[in-house]
Amino acid sequence: MPSPTQVVALLKAQNIRHVRLYDADRALLLALANTGIRVTVSVPNDQLLGIGQSNASAANWVARNVIAHVPATNITAIAVGSEILTTLPNAAPVLVSALKLIHSALVASNLDGQIKVSTPHSSSIILDSFPPSQAFFNRSWDPVMVPLLKFLQSTGSYFMLNAYPYYDYMQSNGVIPLDYALFRPLPPNKEAVDANTLLHYTNVFDAVVDATYFAMSYLNFTNVPIFVMESGWPSKGDSSEPEATLENANTYNSNLIRHVLNNTGTPKHPRIAVSTYIYELYNEDLRPGPISEKNWGLFDANGMPVYTLHLTGGGTVLANDTTNQTFCVAEEGADPKMLQAALDWACGPGKVDCSYLLQGQPCYEPNNVVAHATYAFNAYFQKMAKSPGTCDFKGVATITTTDQSKQ
Repeated sequence: MPSPTQVVALLKAQNIRHVRLYDADRALLLALANTGIRVTVSVPNDQLLGIGQSNASAANWVARNVIAHVPATNITAIAVGSEILTTLPNAAPVLVSALKLIHSALVASNLDGQIKVSTPHSSSIILDSFPPSQAFFNRSWDPVMVPLLKFLQSTGSYFMLNAYPYYDYMQSNGVIPLDYALFRPLPPNKEAVDANTLLHYTNVFDAVVDATYFAMSYLNFTNVPIFVMESGWPSKGDSSEPEATLENANTYNSNLIRHVLNNTGTPKHPRIAVSTYIYELYNEDLRPGPISEKNWGLFDANGMPVYTLHLTGGGTVLANDTTNQTFCVAEEGADPKMLQAALDWACGPGKVDCSYLLQGQPCYEPNNVVAHATYAFNAYFQKMAKSPGTCDFKGVATITTTDQSKQ
């Protein structure tokens, strides 16, 4: 993995202003100092039992991982555990205790006003999530959920939710249309309608968030906001994951960003934005499990974007190639006739400025079809902002490379 300074350099280059850590890594928190980036730190699951049963352990954790870094590092939230109810149920009885003890340590240092405490939940704790108005939490968790929601309400914190339309789609056995999961526009007759509220749902994400709002209201909590702490789409999968593709990942994350930033909110709470973290910054090539588990990242470990998000307006550019070192080149051994045809297309319909290839111009030499095609292909690739597929010239072997000598 990149070093902490490399990670922070990438965040700054991409103008990423909020980041969630799955622990409270000291080196990374030091690297984030004086950047202004808003940081959520996390209590790992394996530390939850100790913290939930010991005031001293909680105070020590806060002293070591929070107080030691603020205000230089802008820590704004603590996520206590992750999906405890569904992945570590034996720790559930001490979950609320852990939240309260962490919060008490913040109060003692007068930090409770700026740092919120909560715990992320899998959306699978919600039963019968459609229609959203009939959704409710698994009742067996009421002894935890009710005091948890009381804590969030009394401290002005928020409900942390992990929402994955990708998994909802995969597990629906064809019931959920792919377009509905990807935020693609649907004709009115394809929109999902909640028969109880007559609210129209155009995407899975909104339906899951509203199901959570309704599940909370079922327990008489109506003023706890929701933050989505994880959402995303894998860019690669094995044969059993045909929709884990670059294009779908790009479409989902681009549409998710657009949906959150335009402040449309959800059908139940229009114009109330749902703050959302994209899972995740980097691909994890050593993560066990199916291929998709390794490929949720926006960037490879070397900082190269896995894809460039389709974003327009708002001045937001994310997962852009800030290294400017990716090129599209003709592969050695490609058919010269096909290269010439593709070169003609790039300089014609492709609207590449090929005047530099004319005799006497800077890129005339070497005067062969491979060199000229490489110039034209790469000029088109760069002109199209390195979008996925723009280095794929029909019938021609091309590659993307970071080797500047080839260019």
